[in-house]
Amino acid sequence: MMWLPCGCTSKYLFTSLSRRIVKYYHDFSGKSSNVLACMPEAASFEGVWDHSGLYEFSVGHTDSFWGAAARHRLTWISPFRSVQDCDLRRGTIRWFEGGKLNVSVNCLDRHVHTFPDRVALIWERDEPGTEVKVTYRQLLEATCRLGNLLRRHGVNRGDCVTIYMPPCPAAVVSMLACARIGAAHSVVFAGFSAEALADRIRDAQSRIVITVNQGVRGGKVTELKQTVDLAIQSCPSVQKVFVAMRTESPVVMTARDIAMEEEMQTEDVVCEPAAMDSEDVLFLLYTSGSTGKPKGLVHTQAGYLLYASLTHRCVFNYHDEDVFGCVADIGWITGHSYSVYGPLANGGTTVLFESTPIYPDPGRYWEMVQRLKINQFYGAPTAIRLLLKYGDHWVHKYDRSTLKTLGSVGEPINTEAWEWYHRVVGDGRCPVVDTWWQTETGGICIAPRPSAPNAEIVPGMAMRPFFGIRPVLMDSEGKVLTSNNTSGALCIAQPWPGMARTIHNNHQRFIETYCQPYPGYFFTGDGAYRSKEGYYQIIGRLDDVINVSGHRIGTAELEDVLNQSPMVAESAVIGYSHEVKGQAVYAFVVLKKEVDVQEADLVRQLKDMVSKNIAKYACPDFIQCVQRLPKTRSGKIMRRVLRKVVERDLDGLGDLSTLDNPAAVQEVIQGHRDLCGEEQQR
Repeated sequence: MMWLPCGCTSKYLFTSLSRRIVKYYHDFSGKSSNVLACMPEAASFEGVWDHSGLYEFSVGHTDSFWGAAARHRLTWISPFRSVQDCDLRRGTIRWFEGGKLNVSVNCLDRHVHTFPDRVALIWERDEPGTEVKVTYRQLLEATCRLGNLLRRHGVNRGDCVTIYMPPCPAAVVSMLACARIGAAHSVVFAGFSAEALADRIRDAQSRIVITVNQGVRGGKVTELKQTVDLAIQSCPSVQKVFVAMRTESPVVMTARDIAMEEEMQTEDVVCEPAAMDSEDVLFLLYTSGSTGKPKGLVHTQAGYLLYASLTHRCVFNYHDEDVFGCVADIGWITGHSYSVYGPLANGGTTVLFESTPIYPDPGRYWEMVQRLKINQFYGAPTAIRLLLKYGDHWVHKYDRSTLKTLGSVGEPINTEAWEWYHRVVGDGRCPVVDTWWQTETGGICIAPRPSAPNAEIVPGMAMRPFFGIRPVLMDSEGKVLTSNNTSGALCIAQPWPGMARTIHNNHQRFIETYCQPYPGYFFTGDGAYRSKEGYYQIIGRLDDVINVSGHRIGTAELEDVLNQSPMVAESAVIGYSHEVKGQAVYAFVVLKKEVDVQEADLVRQLKDMVSKNIAKYACPDFIQCVQRLPKTRSGKIMRRVLRKVVERDLDGLGDLSTLDNPAAVQEVIQGHRDLCGEEQQR
């Protein structure tokens, strides 16, 4: 079994030794606490006594804001010489140059000096009630042992280690051990196929892969070591495979394999941390596009850690000794930033969730909240919509009084799911923070909190930019839209420390993707609406914005209306070519369990809802009922696959390696043929 048994945060988020400390004094419950403090080190700056003043300072005096944050939120081996050297036109992004630090020291050693026996990790294993708790002292010891083991087997500073593991302490130790010795890591979601894993190993040129014998999720066992064995047959760079034991099932070991727990026990519990430059690579994380091979986004040391730490504490109102429950897999950026690096940098207690939201029953999340006394819960709209179908009693069955903040991540959350999340799960007392960000941004960029005390939260809107983030909307001609009550391409007008630096081995692709579409701005690829109050609502990917007879309609907006039907569990909307309208709307809907209705009646009702809530021009031309939607293993709907099906471009389906349910694609294809007929024009 797994070898592990069974913030040091300052009073203010950052402080200054200069003459003047300006305190942002409120927390998000309206009670007084020193949640944020900032020293304007440049010329005098008045008015930084509330959230709006501090935000304006953060975007107007960027170097002072982030310089103070970095000096007093991170532990440095050597101080940095400059705060930033960035040029978005050239794709040059460099923060805190000259500085040296070690990420594992910031996440472990400094907390061990202050509270060694505080619980760092709670491993929520697949079977309820079998959680494992790991203290900061234990986590540091295990990290040092593995760091020494990796060094003994030739892992050097600058190498990249591939990690193919489910959420568990061994995975976190592997990430931190790489950081300790100066190696980068590439965590690959443990549901990916051997082919997808091999693609990522080859691109990273990893010599070391770390895995477990088996994975356990939702009561099912997966053979992860076997997947690695198959993958590395086409990866000549791989020299060693470290194997940890998740289950007691025996595993076939070859001369290339190393029994990780056994070997670690022979290593010293002290491992000298490498002094890393601020801009050295911390990790690669691969994202799949609609075409081409997955792109390995590069995140570096100091800027990423600072941004993950600050957003974790501010957006979720995290306090020392809270229990933070992010249920994302560590194979995704959400797991990196808000299951591992953000909480540990803050000296927090973080939950690693191994199971599914409906195992062994739909009350799993809320039973876990009661048992672990979770204070902040961060999940995906897909899971919320799924649980909504099962009714309120699975939530009411458990005590959720410890919850203080509810978070949403991964896609815009529809109004019905938001209301249910707030009213039923949070008893109407917990703020729901609908967060917008990306793998590319490193951390949350737009969210309802932090904000002024008792500031409104609008259901289904991310709303407010985080400190240092200056969003802008651009029109089709590349001009900045300055008015409110308008929609456009969402860009960010100035760099921030947490952003990705490049695409591994392909900086030109990085420039073309993010810097060239709107020169001088970071292009997110998303569309957004800015309300008359100045709040931001994410419309969806720009290729998910449908232009019907000159009217721009966001797919998220249409889905929000469809999902309000008491018969619809979830929906996905795409646009397709239409010779008269330019584009027309095609909707896929999944019905709730035990719904008995004639399809023609349902379609009529849904079209009426769209006409009433948006406009007649927004009505879907086709509504297809499906048993399930094709989704990635992280729960995101693969809308590009749906679009290709509707366009009859089956040869262009692209990379399907991230699909959790490949059979759903064939079901959608056949349903589309039945609905539209073989002669529909492409």
